[in-house]
Amino acid sequence: MNGTQTNPSASGQPDALRSIAVIGGGSAGWMAAAAIANAVGRSIAVTLVESEQIGTIGVGEATIPPIKMFNAQLGIAEADFIRATQGSFKLGIEFVGWGGADCRYFHPFGTYGADFDRVPLHHYWVREHLRGKGAPIDDWSMCWALARENRFGPPNPNPRVVHSTHDYAYHFDAGLYAKLLRRYSEDRGVTRIEGRITSVRRDGETGNVASVTLADGREVAADFFIDCTGFAGLLIEKTLDAGYEDWTHWLPCDRAAAMPSENVGPLTPYTRSTAHRAGWQWRIPLQHRMGNGHVYCSARLSDDEAVNTLLSNVEGQPLGDPRLLRFTTGRRRKTWVQNVLSLGLAAGFMEPLESTGLHLAQSGINRFLLLLPDRGHDPLLAEEYNRLTALEYERIRDFLILHYAANTRDEPFWKACAAMAVPDELSYKIRHFAKNARLVSRDDELFRNPSWLAVFVGQGVIPESYDRLADARPQVDGAAMLGRLRDMMRDAARTFPTHDDYIAQHCAASPIPAASDVR
Repeated sequence: MNGTQTNPSASGQPDALRSIAVIGGGSAGWMAAAAIANAVGRSIAVTLVESEQIGTIGVGEATIPPIKMFNAQLGIAEADFIRATQGSFKLGIEFVGWGGADCRYFHPFGTYGADFDRVPLHHYWVREHLRGKGAPIDDWSMCWALARENRFGPPNPNPRVVHSTHDYAYHFDAGLYAKLLRRYSEDRGVTRIEGRITSVRRDGETGNVASVTLADGREVAADFFIDCTGFAGLLIEKTLDAGYEDWTHWLPCDRAAAMPSENVGPLTPYTRSTAHRAGWQWRIPLQHRMGNGHVYCSARLSDDEAVNTLLSNVEGQPLGDPRLLRFTTGRRRKTWVQNVLSLGLAAGFMEPLESTGLHLAQSGINRFLLLLPDRGHDPLLAEEYNRLTALEYERIRDFLILHYAANTRDEPFWKACAAMAVPDELSYKIRHFAKNARLVSRDDELFRNPSWLAVFVGQGVIPESYDRLADARPQVDGAAMLGRLRDMMRDAARTFPTHDDYIAQHCAASPIPAASDVR
């Protein structure tokens, strides 16, 4: 049985793709199905195969700002999305205990203040700090001005006011998001097939994947396959041997214990990441529960110790038993091989420290649509996709490594991280910033200068010097300008509603029974 319906005349091109099969559901699978259906309409038959017998990981429920663009491209209104996923808003991440045991800083989604001179603002801040007069750089973040008072509202569209200098993302239930996207996809012609795959058939001449066979004997054939089978990598690895690049020598955490709990107190408009003895704990507030997890290094901490640490630091009553997850940080050596593209955990894994999991799926989908092949499967398209994907993963990897490398904690795990040799490009960035506060980055990086600045300064990398052009401009009173800007931000934040009030007014979700929340 062929599980797809082809429409060879829809595109008008004899070699155009007629069918795409997405193998695996979850967030990544349904994001792919929804985006493809939205982009191509019914000109390509899209089928998604998933099994309810196979659970989804669902570790990452916090996101970064580009997710707004993905939903907008699909035409999903923000308020509808938040209601459907029991979501809340995210202005950034609070890091506790990372640079040192008493360290606390905020990684904001937005700029630091508004530049008032040709010399970037942070150089004036560094100068004041070296003079012993500097307040925490968080004070110049509109995101933090809002977050510390549990306030939220979208940025003002007028770029001339400080109310415009913040950005935001979301916290949401990834399982509910997958359900929302399933409804969206099926309304646009995507066919869902329930079934467990038992074998994969390859074309005898080309070596391409021709079809997958389900446990009940049904066969699903397609011109192109998208592997969303999680860590297993059923098509990309077990069938096509893409290979895997292991990065645990830089990012040594390899397990996580995850558990939901009851909400207590107001919803904070930010994620919190708290460092522990051999790893860290996430705290993600949703409307119906709190998401919690402890990411740790199994070489330094037993599973029982990790679970006990999680249970000892959870706010509110647990809503289920901790689930243990195992992973290897890294990526497939090739994420597109022949007629198979891998997405989500099938493509690679980055620990959820900076909430990049769903973004990597999103950017992979967008990249695929830009390089959409025909049935000839030109290898140049896969080569370019793999090149761009490798760069994206490596740049995110380096940003994550910085969190571990720049620390002064006393525990053996953290001392080993501080002593490790880092990738050359990251070393180059650290040396530039530590010497004279220069932020060296590429224009196409996911994490831009404000993000690097937050982690550098937040974790105690204070530059020896700063841009000397600041001293050559005596007409600019940097200290006074910084003071006025900080006061303006503090005052502006108080004009926004509380996070709870904003949700209640615009996108409150209906309560759901507690039992249905345990996944």
